[in-house]
Amino acid sequence: MYRVGQGFDIHKLVEGKRLILGGVEIPNDKGSLAHSDGDVLLHSITDALLGAIGERDIGYHFPDTSPKTKDIGSSIILLKIVDMVKSKGYSIVNLDSTIIANKPKLQPYVPKIRENISKLLEISQDNVSIKAKTTEGFFFRDDGLMVFSVVLLTKF
Repeated sequence: MYRVGQGFDIHKLVEGKRLILGGVEIPNDKGSLAHSDGDVLLHSITDALLGAIGERDIGYHFPDTSPKTKDIGSSIILLKIVDMVKSKGYSIVNLDSTIIANKPKLQPYVPKIRENISKLLEISQDNVSIKAKTTEGFFFRDDGLMVFSVVLLTKF
């Protein structure tokens, strides 16, 4: 049996914050405005996994009103959800994510991001697709990030 989940997240970029994508710190003068570490990519992947197993979204499981989740690392959140996926009898087959950002240019960081996500999800890098796109000025100039993710799970 297979299950598909899709995830989405968006964060505003502000000065004075670190930019973390896929658990990798990206040098930039702006970072994600968020209650957690603001890793928009891992948040999108987390929501895709939660959707695939029929659970509610990341905000339900890790509310931005809780002091316990203040500045929490998104890798920690994702690992807890990966454990939940396993506890329901599923394994992750593959992931496809698209990051939409005008600045900074992300292509140089994609291999490191793929490597880190494959470790977090416990799947081969060959089964992790990370694409970086710009809006060519149509949406936010350099003050936002958006990610769409799709995962495929199989029953083990």
